[in-house]
Amino acid sequence: MNRNISVERPTFVTHLECSLTGEIYAADTLHGLSRAGRPLLVRYDLDALGRALSRASLEARETDLWRWRELLPVRRLENIVSLGEIETPLVPIPRSGGAKVLVKDEGRLPTGSFKARGLVTAVSMARELGVTRIAMPTNGNAGAALAAYAARCGIETVILCPEETPEVNVREMAAQGARVWRVNGQIDDCGAIVGRGAAEGRWFDFSTLKEPYRIEGKKTMGLELAAQFGWELPDAIFYPTGGGTGLIGMWKAFDELERLGWIGPERPRMYAVQASGCAPIVRAFEQGVEHAERWENAATVAAGIRVPRAVGDFLILRAVRESGGRALAVDDPAILAAVDAAAREDGLLLCPEGGATLAAYRQALSDGIVGEGERVVLFNCATGLKYPMPPAGEWLDRNAPVDLEAL
Repeated sequence: MNRNISVERPTFVTHLECSLTGEIYAADTLHGLSRAGRPLLVRYDLDALGRALSRASLEARETDLWRWRELLPVRRLENIVSLGEIETPLVPIPRSGGAKVLVKDEGRLPTGSFKARGLVTAVSMARELGVTRIAMPTNGNAGAALAAYAARCGIETVILCPEETPEVNVREMAAQGARVWRVNGQIDDCGAIVGRGAAEGRWFDFSTLKEPYRIEGKKTMGLELAAQFGWELPDAIFYPTGGGTGLIGMWKAFDELERLGWIGPERPRMYAVQASGCAPIVRAFEQGVEHAERWENAATVAAGIRVPRAVGDFLILRAVRESGGRALAVDDPAILAAVDAAAREDGLLLCPEGGATLAAYRQALSDGIVGEGERVVLFNCATGLKYPMPPAGEWLDRNAPVDLEAL
């Protein structure tokens, strides 16, 4: 935890609000979805916050996630369950991407993925609100982050993952004390089981967007971008989209920053990137509808975006459309080619979901959707070290004659 956090400083949360109907819910009370079955959004007294905190004061703080504490929901500092959530760097990839293309490398966070942002906030709030047992469906990295933060504060966890979940994630969750079950289905099939247990009072449901606070942690990606770009924003953001929490969170962050007077009304075009083997948001975008039907027989190497149905579909689509962006799908060969290019040409090892954003950017550039002179941010949501890599390495017999020229 940031050693400079003042115990006396309060948060500015006023209430929660249904993202669909606007119905108001009390803060400091445990909530799941709204009565309309949609995500709840945390609201703040931004006028009071603006009087209490200046942009200059914010800039003087250490650059970690908790520098944004007034814009986060945890009220009591002793409930923060931190593993050292740094501000992630913007890494240029001039050869595989372009002169103005930057990768926000979220693999530098605890547990190696951007899921740490949402889960540190959600688990901290669960602790604050007295939750003792949590269950979650996951494709891998979210479960790993939940297991880590829950272990740190003694919350019991039950995690269900599709049978295709990367082995390293399954073992990571188990190593950190979670009870992990593989399910012969997709993540929404896992979620249905979690939901049944929650309805019976066995645990609190931590499914994506089914509690209000993961969005708040994920929105720090947008807060960081604004600060890193000198209180302006890039022209375009390419975001790997499964449940879409981060895209929704960033859009919320930009609105809050504008209301504080810290940025202007300009917004980046938001590109929701999916794999062609699981692209419900892309299909809904192209059909001009607000809700996405379930994608049957989902399959892609990018496990993190293999989400057949997203409860926040309408929030993702609204942000994309309001920004003038698009939902884009790329196939697995393009994803793997992008991962290979970034590693070989720029030395940056992307995860498959991060590779999807580079593949989508390259296609968008070719199609004239983005320009070479535009400032573009791609999100690499996890370290590539968590994913299988192609076999490599030739054998050399040190006891035989060595052809140094061949080497």
